Amino acid sequence: MSAKARTRRSNFLIDVALFLVCLVLLLPLIMLISNGFKTPAEMLQWPPTLLPRNPTLENFVTVFTETPLLRWMFNSFAFAFLSMIAIVATSALAGYVVAKFPFRTINVIFILFLTTAIIPFEVYMIPLYFQVKALGVLNSITGLLIGYLVMSFGIFLIRQNVLTSVPDELLEAARIDGAGEFWIFTHIVLPLLRGPLAALAVLAFFQAWTAFAWPIITLTRKTAFTIEVGLANFQSAYTVELSLLSAASAAVMVPSVLAFVLLRRNFVEGIAASGMKE
Repeated sequence: MSAKARTRRSNFLIDVALFLVCLVLLLPLIMLISNGFKTPAEMLQWPPTLLPRNPTLENFVTVFTETPLLRWMFNSFAFAFLSMIAIVATSALAGYVVAKFPFRTINVIFILFLTTAIIPFEVYMIPLYFQVKALGVLNSITGLLIGYLVMSFGIFLIRQNVLTSVPDELLEAARIDGAGEFWIFTHIVLPLLRGPLAALAVLAFFQAWTAFAWPIITLTRKTAFTIEVGLANFQSAYTVELSLLSAASAAVMVPSVLAFVLLRRNFVEGIAASGMKE
């Protein structure tokens, strides 16, 4: 067998293996969407069916008419969007300062930033809850945002990219020409960090969109729920409404998939640009 034929055969086997792995990974997703169209009786059948025998939209109609699902989705979107803006802004500012302003205690400050990444959120979640309660912002987007304004990984990511992508000579030239620090940051630094900032924006958005532990202790009013807390509401003390939960989860998945499809290029480019450079 020639080398070209062996290469073609190995590539074919790799493609088949990757296809099978993708199929296994997509199977739970397919089952989730399929379950949204099944009747409660078919949901309890064993063995389970991959595709519904008698597809119905009743579950989706019930979810949208009897629960404030759209309100929950709006709350989650507002929370995730504002958290994304805050994290991108704080990470860009902090990362730039840590990378390009080497005053005496900057390394200590940067280490403190990094140490917060190894402390689980659950450790300081309850003290933070009492602070939010004292401020009177429970059951509000403001109360949710207090726990999601800063991301230590975002500061680290931007710092590394500033060190490798923003030359000191360019900043010094701008200062010699009379540019102020804020103008340098907005007109020189930020344009050079478009890729990493886009990747950070995607990470920050989905971190807040999928948040559960913090919203479930700060939100007690049903109309203030985020989507994750709302989906947990389908489970009662004794039963789980699987058909309605599947329909709601399938409907909620649409904005996430669309957001990732629209932003996937920026995400991949940002992650690739954040790698080590010589």
